[in-house]
Amino acid sequence: MTSKRIDSDSTDGTNRSRTSFARDDRAIEGLPIRLVIALVVGVAALAIMLNMLGGIGSVGDTEVTVKIADDDQVIDADDGTATVDAYAMDENGNNVSDATIVATADSAQLDGVLDESTGDDNHAELDFDGAQSLRADQDMGTIQLEVIPPSDSNYIDEQPNPNIRVVAR
Repeated sequence: MTSKRIDSDSTDGTNRSRTSFARDDRAIEGLPIRLVIALVVGVAALAIMLNMLGGIGSVGDTEVTVKIADDDQVIDADDGTATVDAYAMDENGNNVSDATIVATADSAQLDGVLDESTGDDNHAELDFDGAQSLRADQDMGTIQLEVIPPSDSNYIDEQPNPNIRVVAR
């Protein structure tokens, strides 16, 4: 006696398997796990490459900073004729011409903002003319300096610059 039951795992074209996908042995073995491994390895390699590129920095950018003359690093709070000689220099010690040096209040008081261009000689003379002061409870404060490099150059100012100290004597 023959059974009329049809084998569900039959491979002929008329009777397709209706069992679970996991039991189907007609597919390529291990494809999903291989795909996941390839994806994980690819993402890890991409992350490492992007990290390496991020550490390089911008090509051709040179840091610019302010150098203050040694005798101008400290000024009096009540001096009406205080001037500071400031120089724009790059990270290699070369002069930077046509930069702008900006002085703004930090912990010391400053009436407005002072800015001077360095010109061709990389020198700017900041005339405070009594614009600097301290609060009543302060003995010392600072004025912050910033360099705005020429717009047609590859100079950047991202590192902190030296401060001018304002003291009450």
